[in-house]
Amino acid sequence: MNLDDDGERDWTESTALAAPALLGAAAGLILGEMMHASARRGVALGLAALGVASLLPLAVGGVVNLVNGPESKFGARRRLRKIRDAGAGHGYVDDSLDEAGVI
Repeated sequence: MNLDDDGERDWTESTALAAPALLGAAAGLILGEMMHASARRGVALGLAALGVASLLPLAVGGVVNLVNGPESKFGARRRLRKIRDAGAGHGYVDDSLDEAGVI
C-alpha cells in the first residue's frame, strides 16, 4: 500500500481493493437462485476456504511482526546486535594501537 505524503490512501487503491468483493457479491446474487441448495453450500464452503487461505499470509506476517518487531524483546535484541556488529569488528582498536606502537 502506497501512502501519499498526507497519509491518505490513493482512491485507485481503494477501488482496486473493493472491486473483488463487489464482483463476488454480485456473482453470488446472480447465481444464488440458479443453483441447487447442496451445490450452493459446497461452493460457499469452497469460497470461504479460499478467502481464509488468501488472508493467511497477512495474518502470519502480522504475527511475525509482533514477535520480531522492534517493540518486542526479540526485535530489540536483534536491533542491538546489528548495531554492535556494524562496527569495525572485534580487535580493531587493539590492532590500531599495535600498529601505532602504543601496545
